[in-house]
Amino acid sequence: MRNVWAAAFRVTVPVLIGYLAIGVAFGLMLEAIGYNFIWAFFMSLTIYAGSGQYLGVSLLDLGAALSEAALLTLILNFRHIVYGLSMLEKFQTITGWRKFYMIFSLTDETYALLTSVRTPQGMRPADFYFAIALLDQSYWIIGSVLGSVAGALLRFDTTGVDFAMTALFVVIAVGQWKENKRHLPAILGGCCTFLSLSLLGPDNFLIPALGAIVVLLLGLRGRLEDPAAAPVQTVKEEQP
Repeated sequence: MRNVWAAAFRVTVPVLIGYLAIGVAFGLMLEAIGYNFIWAFFMSLTIYAGSGQYLGVSLLDLGAALSEAALLTLILNFRHIVYGLSMLEKFQTITGWRKFYMIFSLTDETYALLTSVRTPQGMRPADFYFAIALLDQSYWIIGSVLGSVAGALLRFDTTGVDFAMTALFVVIAVGQWKENKRHLPAILGGCCTFLSLSLLGPDNFLIPALGAIVVLLLGLRGRLEDPAAAPVQTVKEEQP
């Protein structure tokens, strides 16, 4: 089991660096509106949605209604429908409570890792995936708490720190583009988003764009999957 965590740590180092940075930024923003590290800890433990938590800071600051917060969070995280559909087969090897945790912890960065890494030989995929997901969330929690504590001890202007989330998304997107030979999903996503933005405007484009992406990816699933890309260095799930 120790080897599983060591292997998972190695592949999650980029997420560690990114999550500490954007987690600290979130903690700073939360502290700036009057919520201490305890709030940062429990928000990151129970909500665990980077962009959603950034949005949550603004909603808390404005005193938004619960219904408004729920609707905006749903719109913001609608992309997770795409993530979930693409992980159905991979999550078949995961059972019990860990499967529910894996669904809960499927952030953008964890999704990027799970779709690109290969399980080291001699390890069960379910154990490896779970270790990746749990480590990623621990990085986010640590960063959030550190940022909140730093914000309480060192008072300074937090304007612009929320750009850290955008910067991390760009880095992930560039990395995925370089590592994957098939760029059609990214091109489809960009075209759908641009078309929806042009037709509907910045206030109404997101859900139609994501809906179109889901339909296109499902329709082209057979063509997008690479039959030659057989998994390597994996072992079958052992029966208890």
